Amino acid sequence: MTDGWNWRQPDGTATPGYTPSPAPPTVGARAVPAGAPDPASSPWWSDALHDPWRNPGTPAAVVVQAAAPGSAQAAPEPVSDPDAVRPRGLAPVFLVSLITALLAGALGGALGYAFAVGGGVGGTTALGSAGGEPPASARRPPESLAGVAERLLPSVVTVRVSGNGGVGLGSGFVVTQDGYVITNDHVVGVGADTATVEFNDGTTAPAEVVGKDPEADIAVIKVARTGLKPIEFGDSDAVAVGDPVLAFGTPLSLANTVTSGIVSALDRTFRNGEPGGQVRYYAAIQTDAAVNRGNSGGPLVDGAGRVIGVNSVIQTPAVDEETAGNVGLAFAIPINQAKRLAQEIIDTGKARRTVIGAGVGGTRSGGSGGVRLSSVEPAGPAAEAGLQTGDVVLKLDGKPLEEPSDLIALVRKYAPGSVVSVEYRRGSERQSASVTLAADAK
Repeated sequence: MTDGWNWRQPDGTATPGYTPSPAPPTVGARAVPAGAPDPASSPWWSDALHDPWRNPGTPAAVVVQAAAPGSAQAAPEPVSDPDAVRPRGLAPVFLVSLITALLAGALGGALGYAFAVGGGVGGTTALGSAGGEPPASARRPPESLAGVAERLLPSVVTVRVSGNGGVGLGSGFVVTQDGYVITNDHVVGVGADTATVEFNDGTTAPAEVVGKDPEADIAVIKVARTGLKPIEFGDSDAVAVGDPVLAFGTPLSLANTVTSGIVSALDRTFRNGEPGGQVRYYAAIQTDAAVNRGNSGGPLVDGAGRVIGVNSVIQTPAVDEETAGNVGLAFAIPINQAKRLAQEIIDTGKARRTVIGAGVGGTRSGGSGGVRLSSVEPAGPAAEAGLQTGDVVLKLDGKPLEEPSDLIALVRKYAPGSVVSVEYRRGSERQSASVTLAADAK
């Protein structure tokens, strides 16, 4: 392929209409090489320099446009040498300076923050993220468990007693501004020489034993301090199974301990005591709140922070007291009973014992349930209600009886003068009566 200006026919003759000129003609200022076709007369003429199909090895005619007469000739377009060394401008220097300044500023800001937060570079890693407003559960309103604990802890004390060659530890709670404290009788113990009360702020004060009721396991002590914060009393008769509760005290010498649970059962009757020792009767509030040695005498409170019981006893499979621990079976004396006994101790130095005026046998009545009366005191509450020796008491105030201790514990729970219903069996006949309980003549 060629660019067309020297094209021949197949037989070798020149293109028709093409006649070589002896002398190179000129077209305007364009020089036409000798033997080249006249651009004005050849239809095959092309500008070889701009022909994309030209063979680089083929001769070409270079046409230079001459300026028209009387006009200024345009200067040729300058051509730069691609291999020539180009001078460097200020742009790269400016760009490098800008990047260096930005990096230095970022590093300086990071170091400034580290020193401001942590006082130095080492150990200043910020963990977590900045939180917003805490959720409602973390604001601890007064009615929350945390709010109740905060409000009651100043009223809870640790009781330390020394005597009989040993030292005892338990809990208690303030019931008057001038220093009266309720605790358990078994915390105070027998023959205590001195007692010390420690408050939740760590201060201590000596205490004296005002009085106690060993059978009911209630004692009152007094500290020589005024301006104390007494606890608020609730109504243990209004408590229901499933109610939330908090237990306060000093379990295993850990002061200011709070545990939570629910009321598991009501009027759980039993007797407690070692052979030859003091026998105690309980018609207790059962709870699954964690209670251990040292919790004794501390308050059991409801969800509103009102005391409903005095933590006293736990049930455990352990064989001795030293290894006994919480298994979710704890018992508290109802506060209505404890408050009544404490008030009598403060007023008179001793508490009255409630009786029904009848004795019970040491064994159950038989397979049908109930408690058989082994004796009935003349002119006593039971006799006045028509009960006789040999009658089997099936229920007291609607609560079934299975063991002799059940009748004693339930009677002790009520105040003297209370009227309770009694359902009993005489022979094969079931009967009922109303009994007005009385105080022990002793």
